[in-house]
Amino acid sequence: MKKSLSMLLAGLMLVGTLAGCGGNTGSTDNAGTDDSSASGAAFKIGGTSPLTGDAAIYGNAVARGAQIAADEINAQGGIQIELKFEDDENNTEKAVNAYNNLKDWGMQLSLGSVTSKPCEAISTDINTDRIFALTPSASSVATTEGKDNMFQMCFADPNQGTASADYIADQKLGTKIAIIWKNDDVYSTGIHDKFVAEAQTKGLEIVSDTTFTDASATDFSVQLNDAKDKGADLVFLPMYYTPASLILTQANSMGYAPKFFGVDGMDGILGVENFDTSLAEGVMLLTPFNADATDEKTVSFVNKYKEAYGEVPNQFAADAYDCIYAYAQALEAAGATPDMSAEDLCPLMIEQFTSMTFNGLTGENMTWDTTGAVSKTPKGMVIQNGAYVGM
Repeated sequence: MKKSLSMLLAGLMLVGTLAGCGGNTGSTDNAGTDDSSASGAAFKIGGTSPLTGDAAIYGNAVARGAQIAADEINAQGGIQIELKFEDDENNTEKAVNAYNNLKDWGMQLSLGSVTSKPCEAISTDINTDRIFALTPSASSVATTEGKDNMFQMCFADPNQGTASADYIADQKLGTKIAIIWKNDDVYSTGIHDKFVAEAQTKGLEIVSDTTFTDASATDFSVQLNDAKDKGADLVFLPMYYTPASLILTQANSMGYAPKFFGVDGMDGILGVENFDTSLAEGVMLLTPFNADATDEKTVSFVNKYKEAYGEVPNQFAADAYDCIYAYAQALEAAGATPDMSAEDLCPLMIEQFTSMTFNGLTGENMTWDTTGAVSKTPKGMVIQNGAYVGM
């Protein structure tokens, strides 16, 4: 199986029908293409995900990327995986209900939640229930803090803040920096705080540091005027794509054209409904995945995703794909079997993830420490001609 998994990740193409993930339904229940899932010979992996609502670009990307990986693995005839996603609409209360539905379904391993607040909401229950979880994209420290069975495939928020400041300073992208961030969001706050600390170490001058909340996330004139009046030539946006698209639109309307630098939550901005994507030209961000990469495994994944869903996969799809392959590697190495309970699988997964090295779409030689944080190198990207291009 180890050999077959590495061959798959090296890009060998498999024949199979990809099971679609419905973006407008309450759940997805995709067992892949192998009949063994229905016979109880498959590991049940579940996650809560915003399949509808403002964060649906992330949620559906995760469900689709995970399913492509599961279909590939199932086609090998060894370890079998059955996937199920429940819609949480990026809402904490609905995430808890979705998690309980997955437990009732018989979930043995978890993908946590796609976004940070819902994942935080269910993480205590996950820890108490002793279900091992590997979230593709919930990046807050609170998601994993004090929970030995909660792991992340994505960068933790502090790491993104530090890496962004380092990249901006090392590449000399700006001399006067403005930050616009969301102070009622753990994702934005965590990145902001570490960015500010690292910027001081790197000698970056922060001339404007302004905030917004859910209630004020439609008008950014005050923040943009402050940045403009103080001469900021680069604006750092540690946030998700929806407010970022509004900031770019409003900056253009007022004739303010600094460099904009974002984080992985902005991956998806080119798919925002009614957004003029030409305004994103030149926007830079750090992400672990480059869909334009020419290595075989990336090309294979991108082609399959485009064929199935008619669009280029984002980082969230790639992280989810890697989650499923990492699970397959760990399950095989542990000698786990589908008849084992979640409680029995949990210590085996903790042991494997804190000792193994994993190569995937979003990084080579990835490792995890006992806090659940992943170690991998981010990639600088810039939007050019409506596509993400490596810097």
